Amino acid sequence: MSAMGSFLSSLPLHLLCCLTVFWLLLLPSHSADPDPLQDFCVANLSASISVNGFPCKPVSAVTSDDFFFDGLTKEGNTTNIFSSSVTPGNVLTFPGLNTLGLSMNRVDFAPGGINPPHLHPRATETGVVIEGKLLVGFVTSNNVFYSKVLTAGQMFVIPRGLVHFQLNVGEGKVHTVTAFNSHLPGAVVVPINLFASSIPNELLTKTFQVDADVINTIRSKFRS
Repeated sequence: MSAMGSFLSSLPLHLLCCLTVFWLLLLPSHSADPDPLQDFCVANLSASISVNGFPCKPVSAVTSDDFFFDGLTKEGNTTNIFSSSVTPGNVLTFPGLNTLGLSMNRVDFAPGGINPPHLHPRATETGVVIEGKLLVGFVTSNNVFYSKVLTAGQMFVIPRGLVHFQLNVGEGKVHTVTAFNSHLPGAVVVPINLFASSIPNELLTKTFQVDADVINTIRSKFRS
């Protein structure tokens, strides 16, 4: 076969590869949320209609305060069953984040405190320990467990949708700041979802292979 013939025979494959690369380059990769179509869209949290997000506040009603948030400066109240506190800096508390594809949390831990196993369905999480000594871990979809003890200045990352936790393993308080590639990452807290919801006891007894008395005892720990 001539060189020209070889080129023509492989042309469809080259075109397919080029089109595939072009299509991949068009995909948004910087956040888990859709790309914004304007400079900003400060959330109108009181709007009666929302479609996968919040509508924009009228530009004429936007002020400088919409782009600044001091909620993470305050230590959270850790007087609860987990001895930890999550202070969210997401679109619900900081409307200026709307459509921008990011948010942050402050997490405080009393000695022995835990941020129990949970997952974020809409975002990857990264964080940095500001103070204290913290065990951070997650479990993959193949049931592989990864963990490490971190101290001030060290970072971690949790892939989107994976079950993870943080545990204060030091003698004092722990303070961390976490960031997400979504303005509303969501949180599914495993023990709360299982034992503080209306899931039938029969389902839980079969799942965990225990008697109903065990499930009722666990449920009693999470009753508000």
